[in-house]
Amino acid sequence: MLGKIILLVEDNPDHQDLVQRALRKEGVPHLCVAVKDVEEAMDFVHARGAWEERDRKLTPALVLVDLKLARSHGHEVLRTLRRDPVTRHIPAVVLTSSVEERDVAASYEAGANGYVRKEIDFDEFGRTLRSVASYWLDVNVAPEVSPRR
Repeated sequence: MLGKIILLVEDNPDHQDLVQRALRKEGVPHLCVAVKDVEEAMDFVHARGAWEERDRKLTPALVLVDLKLARSHGHEVLRTLRRDPVTRHIPAVVLTSSVEERDVAASYEAGANGYVRKEIDFDEFGRTLRSVASYWLDVNVAPEVSPRR
C-alpha cells in the first residue's frame, strides 16, 4: 500500500537523492516526490504542466522545503503554500543546513510548521527524517485537503 505523499522542494539533485535514499533506508512508507522550485511545487499540487497526468486526489500530506533555492527562496515557497486554499493547511517543514536564528524566525513568519537542520551524518539524517515523517504523517491530525477540480 502506497503511503502518503511527501513533497520535497529542493533544487539540488544530489540533495533530492540523499533525502529520498535516507527515507527509504529508514523504512518510511511514504512516497517522496522531489521538485526544484515553487512553480514546480504548485504545478504538482494542482496537477498541471509536467504533472498534469498525475492523480489529482493524491495531494501532498507534508512539504519539506530547502531554504537556499536557485530560482526562489524557501520563504517564498512557504508564503505561496499558505496563500493557496489547497495547501494552506498542509504541514510545511524547512529542511536546511542554516543555523542562522534569523532564518529560523523568518521561516516561521513565512508559515513554516517546523524547522529542521540537516544532519551531516547520513544515519543521523535518516533518523531525523524518519522522526519528522512519523510525527507529521502518522501522529499529527491534519484537516482533509480537497484538491481543486
